[in-house]
Amino acid sequence: MNLCIIPARGGSKRIPKKNIKLFHGKPLIAYSIEKAKNSKLFEKIVVSTDSEEIADVAKKYGAEVLYRPKKLADDFSTSMEVFEHAIKELNKNGEYKYACMIYATAPLLDIKYLKTGLEKLKNSDSCFSFSATTYDFPIWRGFEIENQKAKMLWPQYLNTRSQDLKEVYHDAAQFYWKKLSCQEKFTFDGNIPILIPRYLVQDIDTIEDFIRAELIFKALNDSDKS
Repeated sequence: MNLCIIPARGGSKRIPKKNIKLFHGKPLIAYSIEKAKNSKLFEKIVVSTDSEEIADVAKKYGAEVLYRPKKLADDFSTSMEVFEHAIKELNKNGEYKYACMIYATAPLLDIKYLKTGLEKLKNSDSCFSFSATTYDFPIWRGFEIENQKAKMLWPQYLNTRSQDLKEVYHDAAQFYWKKLSCQEKFTFDGNIPILIPRYLVQDIDTIEDFIRAELIFKALNDSDKS
């Protein structure tokens, strides 16, 4: 049996009420709930929140609700802490073998990658699988700014051809699967990245991110109709 946890606190600062802000006519969190339901992977789908308003939206779209303690609803609480709290509360009898955390801000999530994450985890000795993608520019040419002047982080790569630089990946912030027989806390090392094309990835932390995600979503859906 599989458990789905969608963390969604009410106190977002940069985008007020981000998790329930309308995104192409529906609350943002509705997309994650619907993807979880449509995947048919889960016996239970639960939104972990501290907000009655988010709870009402979650229930409307077919999820159950778990109210988290205040200590897990501040600006310093991590999503992994919320995930582990929900697993502890909802799996007291040990009936679930796998749990998946899906972010409330993942309207571009493609169900096939969610399914791949579970299958690859089942067939491995790892404890987690997670969504990942490539950086869109070689990080080796990155620089910082000191006293209004650029300073390369790795100056030895200034004249190296892009194709000769090692590919680097990052968390795509869409989902994380956990094998519940494991006691380990999440780390990237030793766990399974599920690679997702960059055009399906957009972290949503600012209004600019939100608008960009809406544009990507519209472009993808328009292409499906054409």
